[in-house]
Amino acid sequence: MSSAFEATNPVLRVRGLTTRIAGRILVRDASFDLHPGEVLGVVGASGSGKSVLLRTIIGLVPAAAGTIELFGEDLAQAGHIDLRRFGMRWGVLFQDGALFSSLTVAENIMVPLREQLDLPPALMGEIAALKIALVGLPADTGRKFPAALSGGMRKRAGLARALALDPKLLFLDEPTSGLDPIAAADFDRLVRDLKESLNLTVFMVTHDLDSLIAICDRVAVIVDERLVIGSLAEVVANPHPWIQAYFRGPRGRAARVAEAVTG
Repeated sequence: MSSAFEATNPVLRVRGLTTRIAGRILVRDASFDLHPGEVLGVVGASGSGKSVLLRTIIGLVPAAAGTIELFGEDLAQAGHIDLRRFGMRWGVLFQDGALFSSLTVAENIMVPLREQLDLPPALMGEIAALKIALVGLPADTGRKFPAALSGGMRKRAGLARALALDPKLLFLDEPTSGLDPIAAADFDRLVRDLKESLNLTVFMVTHDLDSLIAICDRVAVIVDERLVIGSLAEVVANPHPWIQAYFRGPRGRAARVAEAVTG
């Protein structure tokens, strides 16, 4: 990690975190910091606990052990009111957008605005339109229902909702899953551009090597219930068989070739 990140106070500080679901330990004794402006990509085998780790950090799944500090405050000590305040400082894009099917895209984006703020309907409509434009969707998308959108458009609509409250911390859960390579690359560029223009910090669960190479400052790999974390070069140098198979297998080689071709 660069000295520019190390010189800042972490947005997210995790110490000794153990995650568990249905009685099964997924990640054991994980510790790491996430600094302002940094993008951390989390990978691992199917069922390794990537999404559970994300959901534990944002309080949807209770931690089995350890501490989680967001913006310098212990999440475990936060009451209901504090959690609402935390919710205004982070945004979450769940898999496939997780949009409410009975609401239009604009109404979906307004959900966090209605929950957290007391704004006139007209102003909420203007904010929704702004977020729709921000993620590169056509202006008329706001009137459409999720079922009328392609998979890539649903992802972008979900991202627009995650950005509704102008968060500083963005959680992405498999943002390019189900997208074709062109749409996935476009989404990577969108996240990278938004990170720069909005000064976002990003915690991203992914399976996509191209995303790791394109936008991540550091990588965390879940193997054998542990978190191996470092720069891409540091992680690739780890001799663990799964890490070697993931990063040096055919898909890994293809991703590195694509990176070399594009510069």
